[in-house]
Amino acid sequence: MCTKSRSSSALPSSDVVHITNNFISIFTRQPFSLNNPELINLAPKLNNKVVETVLNNLKSWRVAHVFFVWASNQHGYKHNMYTYNAMASILSRARQNAPLRILANDVVSSRCFMSPGALGFLVRCLGSVGLVEEANMLFDQVQMMGLCSPNSYTYNCLLEAISKSSSTDLVEMRLKEMRDFGWGYDKYTLTPLLKVYCNSGLFDKALSVFNEIYDRGLVDQHVFCILALSFSKWGEIDKACELIQRMEDCNNRLNEKTFCVLIHGFVKENRMDKALLLFDKMEKSGFSPDVSVYDVIIGGLCKNKELEKALKLYSEMKESGNKPDGGILSKLISSCSSEQELTQLLNESWEDMDVKTMALLCNSFMSALVNSGSVYKAYNILQAMIRGESIADVGADELLRFKGTVSPNTTSFSIVIDNLLRDGKLDLALGLFRDMDKIGCKKNVLLYNNLIDGLCNSNRLEESYEILKAMEDSGYEPTNFTHNAIYGCLCRRQDVGGALDIVRKMRVHGHEPWMKQSTLLVKELCKHGKVMEACRYLADIVQEGFLPDIGLYSAAMGGLINIQEMNLALELFRDICARGYCPDVVAYNILMRGLCKAQRVAEAQDLWNEMTMKGLVPSVVTYNLMIDGWCKSGDIDQAVLCLSQMFGKEREPNVITYTSLIDGLCNAGRPDDALMLWNEMGGKGCAPNRVAFMALIYGLCKCDRPKEALVHFRSMKEKRMKPDIYVYVVLISAFLSDLNSPLAFEILQEMVNEGNFPDPLDKNYQIVRVAIVKLSEDTRTSPLVKNLITKGSIPAINLSDVGTEAAVSSEIGAKSLEVICQKHI
Repeated sequence: MCTKSRSSSALPSSDVVHITNNFISIFTRQPFSLNNPELINLAPKLNNKVVETVLNNLKSWRVAHVFFVWASNQHGYKHNMYTYNAMASILSRARQNAPLRILANDVVSSRCFMSPGALGFLVRCLGSVGLVEEANMLFDQVQMMGLCSPNSYTYNCLLEAISKSSSTDLVEMRLKEMRDFGWGYDKYTLTPLLKVYCNSGLFDKALSVFNEIYDRGLVDQHVFCILALSFSKWGEIDKACELIQRMEDCNNRLNEKTFCVLIHGFVKENRMDKALLLFDKMEKSGFSPDVSVYDVIIGGLCKNKELEKALKLYSEMKESGNKPDGGILSKLISSCSSEQELTQLLNESWEDMDVKTMALLCNSFMSALVNSGSVYKAYNILQAMIRGESIADVGADELLRFKGTVSPNTTSFSIVIDNLLRDGKLDLALGLFRDMDKIGCKKNVLLYNNLIDGLCNSNRLEESYEILKAMEDSGYEPTNFTHNAIYGCLCRRQDVGGALDIVRKMRVHGHEPWMKQSTLLVKELCKHGKVMEACRYLADIVQEGFLPDIGLYSAAMGGLINIQEMNLALELFRDICARGYCPDVVAYNILMRGLCKAQRVAEAQDLWNEMTMKGLVPSVVTYNLMIDGWCKSGDIDQAVLCLSQMFGKEREPNVITYTSLIDGLCNAGRPDDALMLWNEMGGKGCAPNRVAFMALIYGLCKCDRPKEALVHFRSMKEKRMKPDIYVYVVLISAFLSDLNSPLAFEILQEMVNEGNFPDPLDKNYQIVRVAIVKLSEDTRTSPLVKNLITKGSIPAINLSDVGTEAAVSSEIGAKSLEVICQKHI
């Protein structure tokens, strides 16, 4: 219909054969020319039968395509569905997608009528090379233009093409079309659907389709294999095994290729038990596993340290006539843990080995040595290899039967150098690295990087620069790791200038500095009082085109706060927000801590509100900061309300939360509420720590309730928590204020017995001196005090030295609780 006149004229069979042979001869002759007179004379004799026959007899897809295009351009000739499909078949087998895509467009533009079968064939050709979109578009275009009326076979071909993809929407749409046309589903309809669902990882839908195929009695080996392989790919090894058993119950069995693919999948998922069962099943099915199957299973067993099973399989492999290759022996030797096993394997390994395999075995032997901690033995073997000596003469008894020499390769050096670096033997590693040049052994980027990293970790920066120069001189481009190893060393040294230099080099190479290194530098600078230098460094790396993360800015803000530059920290925070950064909860916490410490609790609360408006969820640390801030500013009711909000937001208060509130309640003169909260803390399973006990004892003493404080003091000591000196001092002072000298002396006696008497330079020393004077003046305790002085347990006190300072309780606070709490919040 599209190829009238001579394109469809009939020629005698003898003429067709003669003309075909002439075309084949001309197009395969070298040199070939389109201006060949013979070709010009033959052109008028072209018809579809001749073109199809020539295409099917040309062995080169390139020659076939040249002929196809040439024929298209001949006057009076047009391709038909048979010639298009002949060319499509050739291109799909050769996996030539670009010309195949053009051919599909030509079919439509030439308005070539096609039968449903011919369309199906062309669609399958497109699908076989993954041109799913093109196949789908061609299907719609020929149908829309009235060039073909697809039937169920055509749709099945399209579904098969779609099955190469993961387009579930497309396959479901085509199935609906089939249903609307009244065509039923068969095995060739459902199998592509199963493939698509498997490709998409839609486990439930794939299983549903499989069950439908099974219930219709259409299930076959191919269907079982599709699902079993998908189960393996998804890591569902047990389900794959169940399916294989179900397959056998239906008198179907896996083919050899599927066995191999499944075994590889099982090993990849580290299911060696199932891999071995499948291997046994493969043998019982009459298939002989090849070396690659043995290799993957033995490799998996070695990786799992199941050397006994690996050696058994190795023996079975040799008995079956399969000769183990160097890769298998290498895996086994690398995994040997005993000298006996290693000796046996090595003695069996040297026979009929070429030089390359012998080097591989030596490398595996050295790997086994370094894995067992014998890195020096491996080092000696490598030295013998470098000197060209017999490796059996270096004290390795396992090698006594091998008298030859083996030249080391890059892997040999990598094995030993990497492990020397790991053991901190940097100079030995450097010596081997230099030996590589002496014997002409090629280095690689990994070796350069590992040495540079080792040198930088040992703070041998100058030597690492020398290795970097040698690396570049050898034609190797430094990697991101190379530069960051040096950058990390510079950051640890707080070398801001050097760090900026390497950052500029990174920019040129398209690398980025690791933020953990940059954060370390900023933190170290801040720690050593160089906060402004840290901020300038941040500005410099931004100018170089690198955007620091919020953690880096948080470190800088923390440094500014530590030097009381709260306003500068806030200014930096607002600046980064204006530049599009989204601060995290940690950044807000740093600022809120600084504001609370500076008694600017209202501003901290404003930040809290801003944070929640941005959708950030306050952490327990955030709540603790605000609670502590309100407690210290005297707004205890707001702090208690915040505790209630924590429960409402499902944020579990911790011991720091309760400690801050207990301290705040005592400072507000509400010891009963503090004790109630203490009991609540224990009831909620939050065990008080040492700081919490000291806060309660201090607070109760401050509220003139020393006897209750003493109960908790005893409890604290029963829990083997050691109180600070100031706790003893506050109890002594509280009991003196309560006119209870005997209990005050009892605490003093404990303090002395436990070696906690304050040093003369301690702030508490003067307070204790005043307390001793008061105890000396009380007839109930005076003899006891004198006895301690006589023993030399406490210093003798002259009244003239102390003066009339009797207000002991007002001098309590030698160690600020605020400082203690902030260490833990």
